[in-house]
Amino acid sequence: SPFGPTADRGIFKTIDGGKTWKKTLFVDNEHGGRDIEVDWQNPSVLYAAIYKGFRKGWDIVSGGPADKGGIYKSTDGGETWKKRQAEDGLPKGELGRIGVAICRSQPNVVYALVEAEKSALLRSDDGGKSFKSVNTDTNIVPRPFYFAELRVDPLWPNRIYSLEYGVSVSDDGGKSFRRLPGADALHGDYHAMWIDPA
Repeated sequence: SPFGPTADRGIFKTIDGGKTWKKTLFVDNEHGGRDIEVDWQNPSVLYAAIYKGFRKGWDIVSGGPADKGGIYKSTDGGETWKKRQAEDGLPKGELGRIGVAICRSQPNVVYALVEAEKSALLRSDDGGKSFKSVNTDTNIVPRPFYFAELRVDPLWPNRIYSLEYGVSVSDDGGKSFRRLPGADALHGDYHAMWIDPA
């Protein structure tokens, strides 16, 4: 239910091609799985973004206590998860929607676009053990409950794309962005992107 608490929130895993599923990460009835990314070189390593979000006819709830929402990492194929904390580099206070992206060729490089009191683009160079803020511009998350999609170039870890009203690209690891030429003319609402791995 997008409108209220439910025990169906969390991260689920299948090992039989989707015939059956088991819940492996559950925080509570209000925090759900928002994004999940797999390390292409080691599929036992996964990152999941958990956040509290409700879309009601009269209100939008996007964010909750930092001790529940945030980034979780698994090194055993999603069987168990460990939460990343503020001491690992995540913003302090309530956390909202988070988008996660891994560089396919250099999976130790992980980015996270985090909605918070001070929203930020974070980068990890040690496989998600620790994160550093690389961009806290007020427009880094223009409409956070709606846009939080990142893509990393498969070959160049410093080139990342942010999807929102347009598509912005950074060639310096997220410190600065520019509009991708032509993106604004095509559409005004981007939520998916595929990059040829070659």
